Amino acid sequence: MAVRAVRGAVQLERDEAGHMDEQVGALLTAILERNGLTAEDLISIWFTATPDLHSDFPAAAARKLGIVDVPLICAQELDIEGAMPRVVRVLAHIESDKPRAGIAHVYLGAAGALRKDIAQ
Repeated sequence: MAVRAVRGAVQLERDEAGHMDEQVGALLTAILERNGLTAEDLISIWFTATPDLHSDFPAAAARKLGIVDVPLICAQELDIEGAMPRVVRVLAHIESDKPRAGIAHVYLGAAGALRKDIAQ
């Protein structure tokens, strides 16, 4: 089994904990489903949030989905002028037999504009 990385992002409509849980949960669920993964395939997940998000840790959404024994970490995204606001990004390390080209990176909603080259 190889170690692979899966990218993803979602733009939140507002900075509220419940909304973050819902949107980050949807992003993680889509990453798992589109890649045929379960929580057992996860090695670790990095979350970043833009500096305008303060309501909760994105990793809390993963815990609420039942991803409880996977190392998670949250960090703040760079504060770049003109960058898309209210964005949570994910970098998940997984075990998979898929080749790199077979990994489905998931950018939901308006966040699809961030990586048009790899967004599904």
